[in-house]
Amino acid sequence: MYFATYQAIAEDERRPGLYRDFPRDFFDLIVVDECHRGSARHDSSWREILEYFDPAFQLGMTATPLRQDNRDTYAYFGNPIYTYSLKQGIEDGFLAPYRVHRIVSTVDAAGWRPTKGEMDRYGREIPDGEYSTKDFERLVSLKVRTEAIARNVSDFLKKTNDRFAKTIVFCVDQEHAEEMRKALNNCNTDVSKDHPDYVARVVSDEGSVGRGYLDRFMDVEKLVPALVTTSQMLTTGVDVPTCRNVVLARVINSMTDFKQIIGRGTRVRDDYDKLYFNIIDYTGATRLFADPEFDGEPALITEDEMNEAGETVSEKEIPVATDPEPEESGPLDKWLDEEGDHGRKKRKYYVDQGYVEIAAHLVQELDENGKQLRVVKFTDYTAEKVRNMYPSAATLRSKWSKAEERAEIIEALRERGISFDELAKSANQPDADPFDLLCHVAFNAPLRTRRERAENLRKEKRDFFDQYAPEARAVLTEMLDKYIEFGTAQFQIPEILKIPPISERGTVPEIAALFGGAEKMRSAVNEMQALLYAS
Repeated sequence: MYFATYQAIAEDERRPGLYRDFPRDFFDLIVVDECHRGSARHDSSWREILEYFDPAFQLGMTATPLRQDNRDTYAYFGNPIYTYSLKQGIEDGFLAPYRVHRIVSTVDAAGWRPTKGEMDRYGREIPDGEYSTKDFERLVSLKVRTEAIARNVSDFLKKTNDRFAKTIVFCVDQEHAEEMRKALNNCNTDVSKDHPDYVARVVSDEGSVGRGYLDRFMDVEKLVPALVTTSQMLTTGVDVPTCRNVVLARVINSMTDFKQIIGRGTRVRDDYDKLYFNIIDYTGATRLFADPEFDGEPALITEDEMNEAGETVSEKEIPVATDPEPEESGPLDKWLDEEGDHGRKKRKYYVDQGYVEIAAHLVQELDENGKQLRVVKFTDYTAEKVRNMYPSAATLRSKWSKAEERAEIIEALRERGISFDELAKSANQPDADPFDLLCHVAFNAPLRTRRERAENLRKEKRDFFDQYAPEARAVLTEMLDKYIEFGTAQFQIPEILKIPPISERGTVPEIAALFGGAEKMRSAVNEMQALLYAS
């Protein structure tokens, strides 16, 4: 069995082609992985290798369906003899499901136009015209837009309570990747001061340094770099098993590129609690979900509006285009500057001033046939998932009142992309008990706040509290106060016993002794929770 890359055995200006050292009939079977990457094109030097070993059975493998840009591949290898879809892989548990966040800034939603005579960073007048998403960082670089995206990504990591979640940010080019790295680093100085490599740029210009960053990013045991910015380098051939976030900060029109990029997050590592991942899209690439060739089912798609600080400011539904937008000529296409390493490169204009906000909370999922994206509200999405799991409010209540089963419910909802913080925000009910919130959206039950539940418990179940000595009763009362302010997490033992004012009553063993021991204390807290949700 032989392993090789095309580059190693192909003919070039220095070598006649190592593959010619083997007889034409030497191999019985040739397996070509990632066969869509140019190997079958008629004008490809790699095609000569396949034709040279024509007597062998040749098997091509690709994760990319038939598209206009890979017809040569299918023409050469023929129709697929076996297919295994992304959707099937997710359902079988081999690939991670994903949740999609569609984020729109004001300049992406409405476009950007320079003022008359406006100069860029280098004193060049910016040609007048309407610039849109496809032009940003290609023709005109808006520093405030990059900074707004960086703040929004950073806030997302903070909200998920996982600042070290492995995250790949796909940028327009290497320069944009560096600007994004700086912006992300500035947004996370509290972490980067102790971990200088918290954010790293991984592009070809970085050479061996970038390769070192990449190796550590791929290593599941390495904490940093946690965030990497790139342009093309990490699109394919990179295995990051614990990648939890794929950020799209560049326009993607190719389904081939799109599926390859999404594939960076589909690895499952249950030993590291990596069971799903997020796609955070700032450029509208998720319109490709409407393509019938895309077979993976997103767990959820949301769209938020953000302000220039990168904070979510509003929610609204925005329809998703069903067809990819073609590349169009922008107002600066006539301005061609230097010869780059990869051909002619258009000159950018750099704008450091301005005002950018983030702009719609769109929730989408595939329909019952797994084909068309339908627009739903986040609350409706939650209601449907809850009803599928629990047929009635009574069933949900019987499980929710038990701490262990409640934790299982919360985890099951989390795996389906449902966050209580986001649900409370969508329903505009920040003070509601999570259980009541679920019952309200799923079963149209009356909505009660945490304070209402706690006060009702104190009033209706005085006999429960009266069975305990005053000091133990005071501990239970303080737990209820914490619940009113923060929610059910305040019933966790021993963590809650280490938080003032409860912690002021002594050590954990000393507080447990007020109840007659740890088991009796735990029993009292569990009973209080059950009574809290009894009605």
